[in-house]
Amino acid sequence: MTASPPPTTAEELRGAGLRVTAARVALLETVRHGDHLDVEAVASGVRARVGHISLQAVYDALHALTSAGLIRRIEPAGSPARFEGRVGDNHHHVMCRSCGVVADVDCAVGEAPCLTASDDHGFSIDEAEVIYWGLCPTCTAAPSS
Repeated sequence: MTASPPPTTAEELRGAGLRVTAARVALLETVRHGDHLDVEAVASGVRARVGHISLQAVYDALHALTSAGLIRRIEPAGSPARFEGRVGDNHHHVMCRSCGVVADVDCAVGEAPCLTASDDHGFSIDEAEVIYWGLCPTCTAAPSS
């Protein structure tokens, strides 16, 4: 028995109840092939694929795809929002204080212990968003000025 092929980007958009447009397909593919992109980088990637698109149209599409759960928005303190294609799991991020590079970090080993708060104040917790901060290897190795 052979596995069925993965859905196309257009099929994923339709499956999420979204209208399929060239801009949305290009945006979803740009985010998925990028690495924690900010809005300007997403817009540049979409323009490289489909030509002109307004920044407002990029913001609108990012909002629609985030709301549909096809992409994830992260908002590190003091930095512009970033977008990623890794969704559906409880992973976290590590961010360089110097250059701003972001990398994924899987949740601590086990049954998602990061979802067990010391005091949940009555909340039913289903997600934890953690950002670790430090210096990336490149910035750590760079000579101080």
